Amino acid sequence: MLNEDIKTVAHDCGDCPIRHRAVCARCEADELERLEEIKYYRNFQAGQTIIWSGDRMDFVGSVVSGIATLTQTMEDGRTQMVGLLLPSDFVGRPGRDGSPYDVVATTDMVMCCFRKKPFEELMADTPHIAHRLLEMTLDELDAAREWMLVLGRKTAREKIASLLSIIARRDATLNLQTQQNSLVFDLPLTREAMADYLGLTLETVSRQISALKRDGVIELEGKRHVTVPDFSRLLDEAGDDSDGGMLS
Repeated sequence: MLNEDIKTVAHDCGDCPIRHRAVCARCEADELERLEEIKYYRNFQAGQTIIWSGDRMDFVGSVVSGIATLTQTMEDGRTQMVGLLLPSDFVGRPGRDGSPYDVVATTDMVMCCFRKKPFEELMADTPHIAHRLLEMTLDELDAAREWMLVLGRKTAREKIASLLSIIARRDATLNLQTQQNSLVFDLPLTREAMADYLGLTLETVSRQISALKRDGVIELEGKRHVTVPDFSRLLDEAGDDSDGGMLS
């Protein structure tokens, strides 16, 4: 259920930071005009619930800025964080009435939302949107399989480095400096939330972050502001390929 006290904000598609990664990435001008007719923007505050599990959804949309968590609750009340929504990620499922997850903003967020029924109708006769959504769904499946490897086979240090690299690639600001490139971002999760997501204890998360800082893999200002001096080194710590993946 969408909170009624959320303020509507306005954005121009031409200046959208996710324009070339979102569901509308391949849309022609006339298709964008049709999307414009059914879209609206919403601003969420950190800690605000965007969607409650089981509630009927009357919208779908893309994360423009900020990060949210996907959480599932078991019958006995236990909860588990099962995913993150980062900029350009799609929220909601055309053809389904509700969400199986609670979606909660962990930072201040902006979402580009589309009225669900008109969006479903637009998908039916706009191949660019349907094809792009299929691509994003397959990418999400690949990411879920990769995350199974992270949780099942990687060490605690590799898990922390993997999570940092994922956030850095998707929500970081690339600072081009004279002698080196540094990735700078604010960590959107508390250490307690990181422990929950990674299947680790709070003590282990704190210890491994301190170790990465001590070894110069990351720099920390406070508990959240992270600088990665050498991204390839962070990928090495994560046990990933050093090509860096997608930074655009």
